[in-house]
Amino acid sequence: MSQLPFSRTKDRSGRSVPSSRLSRLARFGSMAGGVAGGMLLDGARQLAQGKRPSLTDLLLTPANAVRVTHQLANLRGAAMKMGQLMSMDGGDFLPAELSEIMGRLRADAEHMPQSQLQAVLDLRWGPGWQDRFTGFGFTPIAAASIGQVHRATTSDGRDLAIKVQYPGVRASIDSDVGNVGTLMKMSGLLPATLDIAPMLIEARRQLHEEADYEREARYLARFGSLLADAPDFIVPALHADFTKPSVLAMSYVEGVPVESLETAPQAERDRVMTLLITLLLRELFEFALMQTDPNFANYRYQPATQKLVLLDFGASREIAPSLAADYRRLLRAGFAAEGAAARQAMLDLGFFDARTRPHHQEAVLAAFESAMAPMRTPGLFDFGDQSLPAQLREQGMELAADREFWHIPPIDTLFLQRKFGGLFLLGSRLKARVDLRALLGPYL
Repeated sequence: MSQLPFSRTKDRSGRSVPSSRLSRLARFGSMAGGVAGGMLLDGARQLAQGKRPSLTDLLLTPANAVRVTHQLANLRGAAMKMGQLMSMDGGDFLPAELSEIMGRLRADAEHMPQSQLQAVLDLRWGPGWQDRFTGFGFTPIAAASIGQVHRATTSDGRDLAIKVQYPGVRASIDSDVGNVGTLMKMSGLLPATLDIAPMLIEARRQLHEEADYEREARYLARFGSLLADAPDFIVPALHADFTKPSVLAMSYVEGVPVESLETAPQAERDRVMTLLITLLLRELFEFALMQTDPNFANYRYQPATQKLVLLDFGASREIAPSLAADYRRLLRAGFAAEGAAARQAMLDLGFFDARTRPHHQEAVLAAFESAMAPMRTPGLFDFGDQSLPAQLREQGMELAADREFWHIPPIDTLFLQRKFGGLFLLGSRLKARVDLRALLGPYL
């Protein structure tokens, strides 16, 4: 196939994605073998030093962490996405050691080599697809767990961003999730009483949804319609003629990473964070639809127009009216400092259940009270003040240290909490100051 204008073939060639079940299983086997070999060597070394290492100590060495993350990143797809879902974006329940392994997967994936990309597009668009373009950049402008994004110019002059799914992703989801679940159990750090099966079932469901680019296309168009009255936001336009179940075409929109605003004037940082929190509240209480992925890369910013660009709607979830009502009750109780009402709302949301010991329930309520107390005072909430995150982290670590408490909330609550946590982390990164009480007031 001849090169098209704008392609950049001199960049790094990329790494081919294992697409067959057999090849992916072989990578997991290679990973397991490498980890086991590392454990034997480390164990022998420690025994020679007169130490008696535990299985957990041998498994969670830095060298083994590198082996695991390298293979999961190379597999991409569900294997890498599972690591990202369990990383430190704000919804953790895993021990720090295992979270560190998974957290390494937040970086961009390696992209497909050009030959594999061409084969994928030949299959999806048919031979001769290049005749529909005057330019196509073969080196992606972004690469993540499930697909990579390319910029292209169509023959009729449209400037597009085209997301292409890695081959074999859909077919490997179930087996990849099962293998990552086995990795979690192998760690020996999860209590035997902690049932991760519901999370793995939900992970499979969500990943199948995220791998359906036609589904994402519908949510892209839906958010564009919902935010038509919000001039501060830009949602790329869908281009359905190039969109397939594993290829998503949308208008290309310029923007810089939202976290690059760290050095922007205080007023600009405050405004951006206010816009994002306002959007979150509209998603929860008005749209009954939320984009739940807290990855910073899903937001871009245009300094010239001062508009926020919203990307990636694969993780969009419908919000049940009962769930929104439970969060409204929780916020009302928090602002009114009504402990009994807050306890009931947290019980309904699944932060704990009826079997949770009273002192554990009190610990969760104490953390909630710590988070709400600053919001009861009128005025600006300073995300740059690290005293509250430090206090919440300490309270959370005390709970996490008690294996008898470990509890996974319902999936819908878990994903919403990840989104809330992700926005809090962004606010802290930007050191923004926002009148949260004023924003929340209309929804209480």
